[in-house]
This record gives sequence, structure tokens and C-alpha cells, in this order.
Amino acid sequence: MIDLKKIRLVDSVTIFALSVLNLLHFIFPDKVLHWQLFSFLNLIFIFLIIYSSQKNNSFYKFFYLIWQWYPLISILYIFKQTYFMVHQINPNDFDWLLIKIDKIIFGVDPTVWIGKFANPILTEILQLAYVSYYFILFSVVAELFLRKKFSEFYDTGFLICYGFYLSYIGYFLLPAVGPRFTLHDFNLLNSELPGIFFTESIRNFIDAAESIPTQITNAIDFVQRDVFPSGHVQLSLVAIYCAFKYKLSVRWIIIILGALLIISTIYLRYHYAIDVIFGIIFFIFTIWSGKRLEEKIKFQK
Repeated sequence: MIDLKKIRLVDSVTIFALSVLNLLHFIFPDKVLHWQLFSFLNLIFIFLIIYSSQKNNSFYKFFYLIWQWYPLISILYIFKQTYFMVHQINPNDFDWLLIKIDKIIFGVDPTVWIGKFANPILTEILQLAYVSYYFILFSVVAELFLRKKFSEFYDTGFLICYGFYLSYIGYFLLPAVGPRFTLHDFNLLNSELPGIFFTESIRNFIDAAESIPTQITNAIDFVQRDVFPSGHVQLSLVAIYCAFKYKLSVRWIIIILGALLIISTIYLRYHYAIDVIFGIIFFIFTIWSGKRLEEKIKFQK
């Protein structure tokens, strides 16, 4: 017998996200590569989430630690799964629209305008700030876990996962590749925007995460359509919000990194300005709606 009270909010939203992906697989079977495999894996994932949450299962101690940390795995898993879905279901890139909005708001292309301030030292600093995204997210949940603040740990994990899942709505509705492909020559990025020590290696790491093969000239055909909204901005702000809410020691470090990260999204040509603006809007909505979901679940329990 399943005890629904043992299923956390993060479990519920993850199960819902996986179910939505399965629904899309069945609606667009001729467009999504390996849709049968992903549908099966999603069902297995849902089963494991529910099974691991039940204290009366035979392997509870084995699954308990996985159950606490699996949301990190679900974020990566769903992110890569959408790589086989977004551009296949919605093959039209909407960079033209995002560029047009930027010009209406600012009168210029922000990534082109900010390029006049470029220098290798600044590029190095901002490239490090951009990749610090992973540190920002992990440092918050890790500190809460190590301090054994498990209620806050679960709530923060929920907001981060929930925020990620919300951002995928934008990816499906307005798939785009970003200004490094449309307003600039991707293949000239290292020569036009050079760093000092780590910039090129970090770029290669990020490109690999975006499914871009190394040393190809048509990277635009492979890159993940995950520009609008800026998940880097949205989720970094969620992490910073939680760090200050729970007065974590890491909060002052990540707010500096977060501020530099926001600038880096434009400077390094990963995002249009409107992506950043909507990253902030999605952050506000994540916190606002997340609180209401938490209140509703707690009231029902």
C-alpha cells in the first residue's frame, strides 16, 4: 500500500514532469527519436521515486540516500531527454523574435554593444562566473544537507527542480540557439573573445553539455535549444534566495558569483537580454507559485 504522505513535493513535480514528457512522446511518436525507450525509462523513474519514498519497502535503507539526492539526477536526465524533443517537435528557431525584442527595448544588440568592453582578463573572470552556476546550485543544497536541515534541504531541492521544469516550457514554446550563433560567428568565438587560462576549456565543457561535437563547423545543427528563458539566471537566483532565506554561510560568495554570472550570459554571447529578463520573471514566478504549492500540500496533509 502506497502512503501518499511520504511522497514529497519535489517527487510530485518530478513525476508530473516525466508524465508530461511521456504524453508528448505519445502525441509526437514520429518526431521524437527513441521515444519508446524514453517512455519506458520515465515509467521506471516514476516507479523508483514512489518505491523509494515508502519506508516499508524491503530496500529502504539502500534507496534512502538516493531518494534524497535523485532530484539532481532528474534535472540532468530530463535536460538531456528534451534535447531529443524540443527541436524535433518545434523545428522553428525563434532567435529572430528575441533579437527583435532586444532591439525594441535597447535600440542595439546587447551582445554586440557589450563587446566593446571585452578584454581577456574580463573574459576569463566572466567565463569562470558562468560555469560557477553548478557550484551555486550544489553549494546551497550541500550546506543544508551537511547542517542536517533536512526540511529546508527538501524545500530548496523542490524549488530548484520546479524552476528547472518551468524553464522547459520556454524551451518548447520558443526554441532558440542564442547570439553566439546568430549575431556572431560561433567558430570565431575563441579568437574574438579570448580568455587567459581556463576560458577555452570551460567553453568546450559547456559545448559538450549542450551536445555540440568537437571541431565541427555546423555546431548550430547540434546545439540544444535552451536559450529562452535563461535557466542560469533563473536557478541561480532561486539558489541565492534560499541561501539568504536560511542564512547560509555560502550566501555572500554566491551572490557575487550570481551577479557576475548574469553579466556573463550577455557578455559571453550565450543569451539575449530578453532571456535574462525572463529568467528573472521565471525566478519570481517559481518562488511565488512554489510557495502556494507548498501551502496547498501542507494543508491537504
